[in-house]
Amino acid sequence: MHFILSENQELMKNNLTVERAIKKVTQQQLAEAVGVSRQTIHAIESGKYTPSTLLALKIGRFFNKSVDDIFRLEENE
Repeated sequence: MHFILSENQELMKNNLTVERAIKKVTQQQLAEAVGVSRQTIHAIESGKYTPSTLLALKIGRFFNKSVDDIFRLEENE
């Protein structure tokens, strides 16, 4: 999902798939832990959905990592 922060367009990327693999957690298990559907987790991982601040914080807490460790912004030039 794309959004504008300034004049430059920026994309939100994530390493959620990697974090899940490290912790050996399925999309369904993560979804249940943070209170969303498995489809929402899939959409976040595939870049089709940008999570709310609250959801990003819940995901970070689940993995015991900061939001910045899981989500990052990249400029689309």
